Amino acid sequence: MANGQHGVELVERVVESVRLDPGRSLYDYVAVPWVTNGTPTPMPADRLAGLAFPSGRPLSPSLRAWLEFDTSLLRRLGWFTEAGELAPRPLSRLVGEELSEPWAEDFAVFDARFPECFLLPGGSDSRRLLAVGEPDSTGEYPVLALDLDDLPFLGLMYPGIDVYLADTAGVIQIDFDEYTALSGDRVYGRRMSEHSARHFAGDVCFEFPFD
Repeated sequence: MANGQHGVELVERVVESVRLDPGRSLYDYVAVPWVTNGTPTPMPADRLAGLAFPSGRPLSPSLRAWLEFDTSLLRRLGWFTEAGELAPRPLSRLVGEELSEPWAEDFAVFDARFPECFLLPGGSDSRRLLAVGEPDSTGEYPVLALDLDDLPFLGLMYPGIDVYLADTAGVIQIDFDEYTALSGDRVYGRRMSEHSARHFAGDVCFEFPFD
C-alpha cells in the first residue's frame, strides 16, 4: 500500500498538521476545535497500553496513534466513561440519541452487526461514526455515514479513522460526490471492499426499507 497514505503514517501526518494550530476548527461551517483549549491531552502510555473495546477487540493502530496525541476531541463526543473506559453504543441507540428516537427501532436490525459505535464530528442532518467489528487487513475499523434525510441510509464512507482524520484535516484531498465514493478509489478501494464483504454483505450501504 502507498507509503504515508494509510494507517499510523497517515495519522502522524494529521498530528503534524494539527500541531501547527491545535485550536483550529475541523470545519468552516461550525466551530469544532481539534483540541480542547488548544492544548493536546495525550492518553498516558500505561493506560493506553491496556485499553481495549468492551468486546475485547483491540484499538486500531490509527486510533491508538491519535490517542497518543490527544483524547479531548473524542472525549467531547462521549467516547469515554468517567472511569476512562471506552463507551460504545449499539447503532440504534446512537441513532436515537443523536438523530431521531422514532427511527431507532428501524436501525435495531443492525445492532448485532454494529454493536460498538462511536460518534465522530461531521455532518449536519447526517452523522459519521466509527463501527468496531471485524477489521480490514490494516487492522482498521470502518467509518460509516448515517443519514436520515429523505429515507434512512447507512453506508461505508471511509476505510478507517486514519483516512477520516486525514481528509478532515486536509492532509489528503477527497472529492465526495456521494458518501460511498471511496469504494472505487485507486488508493482506498481495496480496504473499502474488505469492509463491504465483512459488514455490508458485499454492498456498500443499506437503504430503507431495511430487510
